Amino acid sequence: MPSEDPTHPAPLYRLVESAFGRAYLRLLGRPDGEDMVYRISGSVYADVPGDALAPALRHGTRLFGFEGFNIRRLHREPGTDLLHLLTREIVFYTDPADPAKILTEWANPVDGRTYPVVPVNNDAVNQGPFPIAASFTGPPPRAAHGQVVWSMDIPPRTDLRATLGDDFGLPGGVYTTFELFDFMVAEDAVDACRHRRVPEGAMPVVNTWTRSGPWPPFTGLAEAETGGAGVVYHARSWTLGGFEELERWLKDAVRADYPLYTAAPREPGPSRTSWSSFWADQLGGGVLTWEEWREANGA
Repeated sequence: MPSEDPTHPAPLYRLVESAFGRAYLRLLGRPDGEDMVYRISGSVYADVPGDALAPALRHGTRLFGFEGFNIRRLHREPGTDLLHLLTREIVFYTDPADPAKILTEWANPVDGRTYPVVPVNNDAVNQGPFPIAASFTGPPPRAAHGQVVWSMDIPPRTDLRATLGDDFGLPGGVYTTFELFDFMVAEDAVDACRHRRVPEGAMPVVNTWTRSGPWPPFTGLAEAETGGAGVVYHARSWTLGGFEELERWLKDAVRADYPLYTAAPREPGPSRTSWSSFWADQLGGGVLTWEEWREANGA
């Protein structure tokens, strides 16, 4: 029973007094303790200042589809008011003309070489712990046209040279990007959170996400060599009750090659990014440099 599990999030959900606070917790994950999925679907575009790589690669070219999901669960730190959000994410780069066709290689039009495509596969992407009190509200929401919107603008900055010992072709070895989120929930779904009864299932949420940043490391392109060019990701996502609610093609691909991503993590642990995952898996934790990898893998 949930009451016998000291990691179950339900007691902390019941503690929150505000409907907005309870709705925000449901936006993060299911207070009934089960897995929730954000299905992610979008595109990746070339962002080339001054169109400097034309005609080989023009600014605004749609390079890839971007299809996958984040699977997550809420986890209470036993005996405390601290909550963790535990997630894994797997997102495939797909054929721009066929979102369900997963790409395994990409012909780089700038250097004329073909590289193996590496999906986003981050185990794990965790948040917290953060305290949950009766006054918990989350970020300030805005209401418009029957929707409640939570926005989060995040400017990550990581010195990869210092943390991983590799500059990945980035100026100064520093990774910088912007991640811009909007989460939209119908007002009646927020109203349904007035009561402290723990709801079952995932709250219906629609999310938009934009990220601008460097070329994915598998492309063989270096930001420092391309005049600051990179990519823009633009995607939308929506909640599902769990892995089994995904499309058949996506479930089959994950079960075949990435079975870990059929469920959320069960306990807190260190997080990964696309860069640290590539460093650990493709570069062997530093056995290869990124320069050596692109020389060895570009055909």
